[in-house]
Amino acid sequence: MPNHTPVPNRFKGKVAIVTGGANGIGLAIVEQLCLEGAQVVFSDLSAEDGEARASALSQAGHDVRFIQGDMGDEAFCAALVDGAVQAYGRVDLLVNNAFAFVAASLEAKTSEWQTSYFVGPVGFARMIQNATPHMAKAGGGAVVNIGSISGHIAQKDRWTYNMSKGAVDQLTKCAALDVAEHGIRVNSISPGWIWSREVLNAANADGGGREKYEPIWGAYHMLRRCGETVEVARATLFLLSDDASFITGTDLPVDGGYLSMGPEGIGQAGLVVGGQ
Repeated sequence: MPNHTPVPNRFKGKVAIVTGGANGIGLAIVEQLCLEGAQVVFSDLSAEDGEARASALSQAGHDVRFIQGDMGDEAFCAALVDGAVQAYGRVDLLVNNAFAFVAASLEAKTSEWQTSYFVGPVGFARMIQNATPHMAKAGGGAVVNIGSISGHIAQKDRWTYNMSKGAVDQLTKCAALDVAEHGIRVNSISPGWIWSREVLNAANADGGGREKYEPIWGAYHMLRRCGETVEVARATLFLLSDDASFITGTDLPVDGGYLSMGPEGIGQAGLVVGGQ
């Protein structure tokens, strides 16, 4: 994997909010933003994990705050933005990452639909609504919504999750149109199979771990491997930065080529079908 080197002080003077920042992709984004000079406020459901991550980052010399709460709670979405403004006086960057992985289909309960939808795209929308006035006051800003390959394809028994991730794509486009006049850009990222906590837990369920499942799940991707959380984080920071100043309302797949392949996958090396 390439060496991902932070850009010193690229976000110096910027205040970022990251939801679901105590583990996995969210934590990698928090860490990378800190390494590039941002002041970061992040949320998570787990007070224990969030406080531990904030303590470690603070001890390393970074300016970071943790606020515990549920992104499905409308009042907390407002409180999180208010907390960032109270701590640092402004909001420049927002990463909507926290999501509920609820996989249900024909037997999906109302409560499962509600959790998937309100923690996910509705929570994202509420954060954008609350952050927009502060970003506008600061002269503009950038939002990145963490979507998924699951929002673009069909997967068995996953109506709730895939529908909610699909809604992130439409939210991104609509929000980008409406906040552009305030100098705010809104984009999304669709990660492929990433070695996050959830994927690691699935790999370890039968004791196989990464050694067993990397070649299996990696074959879903052109690059023949699953991704690392830092690879999603680096793409997120690109979209948040001025390097992406003319990019808005779009989705960036960080998927190793997953969405560009058909059911044949990477196929068998050297095999040519229907050609000379």
